[in-house]
Amino acid sequence: MQGVGMTSLRTRERLIQRLVEQGVSNTDVLDVIRNTPRHIFLDEALAHRAYEDTALPIGFGQTLSQPYIVGRMTEILLGAAGSLNRVLEVGTGSGYQTSILAQLVKQLYSVERIKPLQDKARKRLRVLGLRNVEYSHADGGFGWPSQAPFDAILSAAAPATVPQALLNQLGPNGVLVIPVGAEEQHLHMIVRMGDTDEFMTQVLEPVKFVPLLSGTAR
Repeated sequence: MQGVGMTSLRTRERLIQRLVEQGVSNTDVLDVIRNTPRHIFLDEALAHRAYEDTALPIGFGQTLSQPYIVGRMTEILLGAAGSLNRVLEVGTGSGYQTSILAQLVKQLYSVERIKPLQDKARKRLRVLGLRNVEYSHADGGFGWPSQAPFDAILSAAAPATVPQALLNQLGPNGVLVIPVGAEEQHLHMIVRMGDTDEFMTQVLEPVKFVPLLSGTAR
């Protein structure tokens, strides 16, 4: 877990410095990233690159998100949501973003359309002792209606337009952090205005994510 060489604590500390230089400032988020062994979320052949600030392949056409964007999206969520008792993650992937969120929220619900990825993620989080996560193998664009409403939703994949189903599953003053777009993507923060059907949207910065695809895969 501690890692050696390119996965050592010293290497992780250099990553944290890069994130701070790029503007990630929430100390809770930085501490969790510092102490989470990103290398266990990659195949062994790529583990030596775990603490580079770059996205890396995890198979099935999916990627492990760049540490900067994991930190940025997580701190946006923490800063905007009034409560983090029930949080939905769209796209479990390798489980890295899942593990970061699970250490900062009370209960996390994670949806993934590719079952082998989610099965691996579940095992990794069990090894880390993170037991406040429920998993669903389903189409992430539909969220998890039976567990709604959520205080916050974070999507690790980009739809062309914001799915209405995710907006519907936000609780009062709930926050959705999601990349949106096809050719060009931008990170959006969308806040439900109280318990109304009105939403405030902020477009934050250009990003690049895998697309949010429909259906499921085994």
